[in-house]
Amino acid sequence: MTSTLRKLCAAMLFLTGAPILLSAQKPSNGEMRRLIDDNMKFAAAQYRVLQDSTPADRMPRTFQNGRSVTSNTEWWCSGFYPGSLWYIYEYTKDDAIKAEAERRLAILEKEKRYTGNHDIGFMIFCSFGNAYRITGDKKYKDVVDTAAVYQITRYRPTIKSIQSWNSSKDRKCPVIIDNMMNLEQLLWVAANGGDAKFRDIAVTHANTTLKNHYRPDHSTFHILDYDLSTGEVIKKVNGQGAHDTSAWSRGQSWGLYGFTMMYRFTKDETYLQHAKNIADFLLNHPNMPSDNIPYWDYNAPQIPNTLRDVSAGAIMASALLELGQYVGKKDRKKYVGAAAGMLHALGQPTYRANLGENGGFLLKQSVGFFLQNSEVDVPLTYADYYFLEGLTRYKKWYL
Repeated sequence: MTSTLRKLCAAMLFLTGAPILLSAQKPSNGEMRRLIDDNMKFAAAQYRVLQDSTPADRMPRTFQNGRSVTSNTEWWCSGFYPGSLWYIYEYTKDDAIKAEAERRLAILEKEKRYTGNHDIGFMIFCSFGNAYRITGDKKYKDVVDTAAVYQITRYRPTIKSIQSWNSSKDRKCPVIIDNMMNLEQLLWVAANGGDAKFRDIAVTHANTTLKNHYRPDHSTFHILDYDLSTGEVIKKVNGQGAHDTSAWSRGQSWGLYGFTMMYRFTKDETYLQHAKNIADFLLNHPNMPSDNIPYWDYNAPQIPNTLRDVSAGAIMASALLELGQYVGKKDRKKYVGAAAGMLHALGQPTYRANLGENGGFLLKQSVGFFLQNSEVDVPLTYADYYFLEGLTRYKKWYL
């Protein structure tokens, strides 16, 4: 690259505040530093907009049809907004961001005894867990410890799994791939002074998921329904996927993240190999776009004329960065290079909002439940959360 072109790119960066990718290869360390700095500062400013549009007793959920949509604290995503605030504070040391995080934790704390479904891990560990990691304040750890006690009330010994959702007329005992994410809370509590039973339950659940959820090509079903009396699988379906044999994108990312995290806590090579298998399935998938931000389902019938799911991409990028910590040099280059490219793509105008727009959310173009036209092509709190986590991880591990 000529010096003139470099100067032009530098001038564009100064004027726009946007990071410029200087090559088609993995972004350089300098490019990644600018990307992280730009997006964290943007997040601090943008989340003031999100704060102002969210009532004091509610949590942000999405922005749709020109209006903000909020939730109560029982909604499964309620921990992502305060968790994102903690990531922003960790980078910026902005006391106003910290104060907002503390206000939102205050209304969320009552959910530490929530037993309505499996998502207490998302709700509590992503929020209070980050608060404790950053501040060291024991009051936050106490909340996480309590949440783990209530989380395992949904463990069902006959199926060797934590029941995800309550039974209904259509399902007796559903377990979803998303549940892998919530095992982190149990493993962390066990590793930080808690009862070993939390770890035992998490490991048992992960082993059952590995045995039953995955296909030979290393893709996963979304939902398995179990017979509680016999422990047998009644049916395997792709509830939010295109069809029952497809690879629903966010579910694949949940699995990649979950089994990588399992290796972190257990050092069981089976989990590491499975995470690598998932990563390779995704990165080599013939329907994966060139920027590695996947369509909402890898087998969606309208590809390429269908929607991307930015949330699946953000989760996947963060997971690949952790996976890169545990593998050899060749695989590290592959996984971290892909994740860096994904983070760079997510930080560009195609996927990232302009300041003051998008209801205050950072990222656009996520897909909640395509088949029910629910939260389709909108911002979602967990897309923002895992994007910020990915930026934080890259700075910590690779710069």
